[in-house]
Amino acid sequence: MARKTTPVWQAIARDLRTDIAEGRYATGAKLPTEAALAARFGVNRHTVRHALSALVEAGLVRTRRGSGAFVTARPADYPIGRRVSFTQNLRRAGRLPGRRLLSTEERAATQDEAEALAIAPGAPVLASHSVSLADGAPVALAEALYPLERLPGIAGALAEGHGVTWAFAALGIKDYTRASTRITAVAAGAMQALHLQVSEGAPLLWTRSVNVDAAGVPVEFGTTWWAGDRIALTLED
Repeated sequence: MARKTTPVWQAIARDLRTDIAEGRYATGAKLPTEAALAARFGVNRHTVRHALSALVEAGLVRTRRGSGAFVTARPADYPIGRRVSFTQNLRRAGRLPGRRLLSTEERAATQDEAEALAIAPGAPVLASHSVSLADGAPVALAEALYPLERLPGIAGALAEGHGVTWAFAALGIKDYTRASTRITAVAAGAMQALHLQVSEGAPLLWTRSVNVDAAGVPVEFGTTWWAGDRIALTLED
């Protein structure tokens, strides 16, 4: 069986993403010319141009005719620790947080969801689907599940639009923390690509997490697809 190899332009794009993520090229900095990059990677300029186009599509680079390619942004650092607030985490990273609610629905919990939330299979949950933004760019597509028998007013509290932390506080949950998180690398499917404005097959980070109240009772089960080019997940105690 023939061994599958990564196209050269994808390998170049990956190396340049790493350069940007690690700060070798700051936001606003000009990348080396196509000729210089072609010499660095030992390829022709057409291959370099293909790699740069992928970075432009990912929102990491912009090109200006006659001037070259410039870094538009570097991935935002997003700490995963016991504290959960997306807004606070992005602001700590110097980014402007935002959120676009896609839909909410009441439905029955699956076996997997019920185990995560410590409820009975088929028990009612509120499913909230949203896109999270950093400086106006989509960085995460999420589904969050809330047990309705445990949190009967959660739909109305979330509808106020002040965020999950505010909604929990309105229901008397003054503090909540992350009990567990699982992180996996996946390729973007058609739906994730549409909402995150990336190419189908682009690298994403997939997380599943359970958040609990002060008594250790699960109050939220979240599944999130993070744009791998725009977010850098960091683990904190």
